[in-house]
Amino acid sequence: MTGPLAGKVAVVTGASRGIGKGIALVLAEQGATVYVTGRTVREEDYYLPGTVGATAAECCQRGEQGGGKGIAVACDHGDDAAVAALFAQVKAEQGRLDVLVNNAFTLSDDLLEPRRFWEKPLSNLEMWNVGVKSNYVAAWHAAQLMVPQKSGLIVAISGFAAVTYTYGVVFGTSKSAVDRMARDMAIELEPHGVASLAIWQGLTLTEKAKDNLAKMGDKMTSSITSMHGSSVEHPGRVIAALATDVDIMKRSGGEFITAELAREYGLTDADGSVIESARATRGSPVWKPISEVDYRGK
Repeated sequence: MTGPLAGKVAVVTGASRGIGKGIALVLAEQGATVYVTGRTVREEDYYLPGTVGATAAECCQRGEQGGGKGIAVACDHGDDAAVAALFAQVKAEQGRLDVLVNNAFTLSDDLLEPRRFWEKPLSNLEMWNVGVKSNYVAAWHAAQLMVPQKSGLIVAISGFAAVTYTYGVVFGTSKSAVDRMARDMAIELEPHGVASLAIWQGLTLTEKAKDNLAKMGDKMTSSITSMHGSSVEHPGRVIAALATDVDIMKRSGGEFITAELAREYGLTDADGSVIESARATRGSPVWKPISEVDYRGK
């Protein structure tokens, strides 16, 4: 028995744990060969559990019936040479790439501290380095593989911070930039049959989110803490559906709330629950698919 993504090749960045891990597991379970990237190689490298090797091994277990597997690649997405080597490996070993999920994002240690931007260190710009620039670099390499084959899907993991003040200036600006980048990439990729879009996560119960809620939930806005959080696999289910959607180009260039896409595709979370959209309390996407707008202003 093979899964719907059998024969497909995916790269999921930042997949040692959290959202990236959940996405990688679902894609492998549905048959894809998934390159799992991240900086954590040993458990002692980070204060939360998870490594690229452990995620890849679990992908292999989950993919046994559907034909999928995981391949671990230690990669710092702030290191352009390491990223180039990653995609060179994908090309050499697979000869193709079908899905890129740009999930890697450096969260500054003082993210939840209630200080203003001028009171926080300039080192917080690390969120632009791995979170914005890293998206561009990975997509640049992915396009080299996808354009010649006339197919592919690039997904940026974003969120309501793109339109609603969340955690501070650098974080919100980063998410806004990611969304605009995905939209403009879609315009240039459209003639080549490659789709680019952004999905908006609400509260996702990652290891880090659970730790933050336990330690600093009182510092988070009520619009976040009141949300019914999804599992880390929920966005993976949605991305798998996008990757098998024959009309995916109609969505290219758009921003989509993950919970709303799940409803459209008839998907639930891993425990069978339906995740509600936070549009009413957190805001609405700005960019529509380029198939629906006159994006050249003519």
